Amino acid sequence: MHCPREVVAGKATSLRFLLFDLDETLYPTDTGMFEEIGALIHRYLEERLGIPREEVPRLRRAYYERYGTTLRGLQLHHQVDPDDYLAFVHDVDVTRYLRPNPALDTVLATLPQEKVLFTNASQEYALRVLDALGVRRHFRRIFDIRALGYHCKPDPLAYQIVLEALEAEGPECLLIEDTVRNLRVGHELGMHTLLVGKAPEAQDGVDFWVPDILELPRVVTALRRR
Repeated sequence: MHCPREVVAGKATSLRFLLFDLDETLYPTDTGMFEEIGALIHRYLEERLGIPREEVPRLRRAYYERYGTTLRGLQLHHQVDPDDYLAFVHDVDVTRYLRPNPALDTVLATLPQEKVLFTNASQEYALRVLDALGVRRHFRRIFDIRALGYHCKPDPLAYQIVLEALEAEGPECLLIEDTVRNLRVGHELGMHTLLVGKAPEAQDGVDFWVPDILELPRVVTALRRR
């Protein structure tokens, strides 16, 4: 068994909100779905924008590293219609990759904190994923890319939008992510942070790590004991 690994301590806690990332956080990284979405992003740049095939990987990488998503770079530099882009790249049958997860449903039901989805994806896609996993009932609030004003993680403004809408302070939130760089910003804003999936190479910004989202209750329990 893997125990939650606490890396950074010292934050006073009255935990009110669990802020969940969506892709490869609520479901494993090996489903293959994100690879299909990546292929659709590649096609969009090539077919809709006329970017040469050999240039697409470099451009995607540059925009992801600078802005957090390919979309944000395309909006700023290519005047792309975000709704057209989101509809194209999320045109995926999620039920080919995801199945209801009764264990996850049970885990979420045991946690009294409000569950909030905080994602760079669209709400339409997010709801399809939640439905496929059988856990939609737990998420009353979804902050998707539109709700964030297209300011995506790790842009600090995206986190501020969520905190202000929830009327929350950073230490009242546990940010749950599969990406360390997205956790670092939350950590700087005072949030508790949990990395799900592969163990971090660098510990900066990561308070807890678990290999599977089903271990979340033990992290919440550890925070309550502080």
